[in-house]
Amino acid sequence: MAKESILVIDDDDSLRKVIEFTLRQEGHQVVACSSGKEGLQEFTRTTSRVVITDVQLGDMSGYDVLRIIKNEQPETQVIVITAFGSVENAVEAMKLGAYDYLSKPFSCDQLRIVAAKAVRSCSLQDKQSSPQKKPEDQKATSVIGHSDKLLAVMDQARKVAASHASVLILGESGTGKELVARAIHEASPRAKGPFVAVNCAAIPKELMESELFGHVKGAFTGAIKDRSGKFQSARGGTLFLDEVGELPLDLQPKLLRALQERVVEQLGGAPVSVDVRVVAATNIDIETAVGKGTFREDLYYRLAVVPLTLPALRHRREDIPLLFNHFVEKYGNGAEITVTTAAMDCLRNYDWPGNVRELENVVERTLILCPAPVIEENHLPPRIRLNSEIKSRGVLNLPEQGYSLVELEKEAVMQALLRNDWNQSRAAEFLQIPRHVLLYRMEKYGLKR
Repeated sequence: MAKESILVIDDDDSLRKVIEFTLRQEGHQVVACSSGKEGLQEFTRTTSRVVITDVQLGDMSGYDVLRIIKNEQPETQVIVITAFGSVENAVEAMKLGAYDYLSKPFSCDQLRIVAAKAVRSCSLQDKQSSPQKKPEDQKATSVIGHSDKLLAVMDQARKVAASHASVLILGESGTGKELVARAIHEASPRAKGPFVAVNCAAIPKELMESELFGHVKGAFTGAIKDRSGKFQSARGGTLFLDEVGELPLDLQPKLLRALQERVVEQLGGAPVSVDVRVVAATNIDIETAVGKGTFREDLYYRLAVVPLTLPALRHRREDIPLLFNHFVEKYGNGAEITVTTAAMDCLRNYDWPGNVRELENVVERTLILCPAPVIEENHLPPRIRLNSEIKSRGVLNLPEQGYSLVELEKEAVMQALLRNDWNQSRAAEFLQIPRHVLLYRMEKYGLKR
């Protein structure tokens, strides 16, 4: 479900605060007003596409608010709150153009479901009124989130997009580095040119030079015809070098020359001029690699004219509901699907070592294995549920009669493994011990997946 700005108009302070809090938990921007007049003034300023208003307002009727809003912006989805399940009120509201209604008392889950339907209706209107985007365009614009940390990075990305400077995107695996690279390309003067992505970690070392710079016929055994490299393919556009930290050391001077002089040398051929902007990304500590001598310092500074560091998902937990709803919409095949508060709390409490990529995997898996209209806590993978239970009861919760230190250590090792989906390196890092010590403890306690 996409993020939406929702206007709430209700003169009941406690109910208004509950509605506002519930919608903010779902990732929406909420503007709350305590009177009909104030709400209409706010509507003219913000033109929210979803409005929730009570019928009984102190200064005017909610029906009047509904009429005015639908007269000014007919496409606005207005949800009306009626008292005590009054059928007459509900029918009257629907006649005036209300999208839906909520009868007091209603639950937070009912509010979420109705709001989600209204927001989805707005999204459908957008798709119908705008030309269809190509799949690559949709991917390029799908950097989702409204956390301060992500917005700060995207603001930098927008600023650097207008220039021709090289950009180095840093961040853990799964944080969306390629999406940011595509967003920079789409916002740049080179947007009409190609966006060519190369995963430096996925190409064998002996083929990397030919892949990047191309070769001529006969340059080596098997070179039966001339072949352009990725630099030539990206002319006039952007070349994205993913996992650039894995680039072999002997190829780094050739990349440096290509960046400095805009010239590449094909294997067995003459130098070729190229007009390419390079955006690179890596999940390794590149400065440490420079210090160890596995990555050239001059190449690092040439790539990192503007460095951007993407925050891990655990550092922007407020974006989890937005991302979760986005992936539900992506994999839900148009079904109306909601998530309970307990399940969302589990998702927020989990540290997501695989970041956004792991969250997408969890959503797809959940929808396949549990095709229900409501996603509950027990539908989520065990590691996510267990992590929430651990956090809810604190680091230590020892029984009054005492507890074995050996069992305590065993439980700590087991919890570290479960939290990190049995990834031994991450579990060792979590416990702040060397990996070989973790392996010794696993063998000692007979811990196996």
